[in-house]
Amino acid sequence: MRLRRKKGTKEWLQEHDQLIILEGRKLRGKWQERAKGKPIHAEFGMGKGGFISEMSARHPEIHYIGIDRYDELLRRSGEKAYEVHEQYGRGEPDNLSLVLFNIEHIEELFAPGEVERIYLNFSDPWPKKRHAKRRLTHPRFLRKFIEILNERGEIYLRTDSVSLFEFSLNSFADLGLRTVEITFDLHRDGTPQGHVMTEYEAKFVGQGMPIYHCRVLVGSEAVATYEEQVRAAWEEDQAAR
Repeated sequence: MRLRRKKGTKEWLQEHDQLIILEGRKLRGKWQERAKGKPIHAEFGMGKGGFISEMSARHPEIHYIGIDRYDELLRRSGEKAYEVHEQYGRGEPDNLSLVLFNIEHIEELFAPGEVERIYLNFSDPWPKKRHAKRRLTHPRFLRKFIEILNERGEIYLRTDSVSLFEFSLNSFADLGLRTVEITFDLHRDGTPQGHVMTEYEAKFVGQGMPIYHCRVLVGSEAVATYEEQVRAAWEEDQAAR
């Protein structure tokens, strides 16, 4: 997504340096200091920032990082963050960082194990076969994501593109990753409780389009926790019979 740049965007970003990060490489390996020890959840390609702003306002116990390569989107996201946090009565969005960065080089932004969760929300599907390597769920990107995720690491994927979703499921399988909560119509029975929509998602749901979603368990602790939850649910079900 690329927008016409507003006058004064560069100056606005520089003036809000508590929220905006223009030189993210300098924080590689130091993100936990900025997050004050909180788990780090990052959205790769945050668009206008509606999702990451809402999530950060709802969950002050987590530090959120929104990343996009266009400065005008960073400004829009920043303005949205201040607006949403004010609505929640939280003041400054001190558990949120918005970073101007190209995800192509994500390993230069984060050191190994710095991130706990990655959100891929409505990423460009790059539908042409010759552009497959540009998809964020191509193995060349996934290997980088695996490297920066910690032992609790997970990837959440949401898209309106069935072709990207199918491609992604195959990519996860090729790398031996465990994929759970797979759905080809996330809002079929209504919006899930506590669910935060992106701008695109709200638009597509309003048009009656299906939303594809899955959760990918990357870290060993994430896998173990999920298996324990499944086992506990099964035992509870057996006891109730």
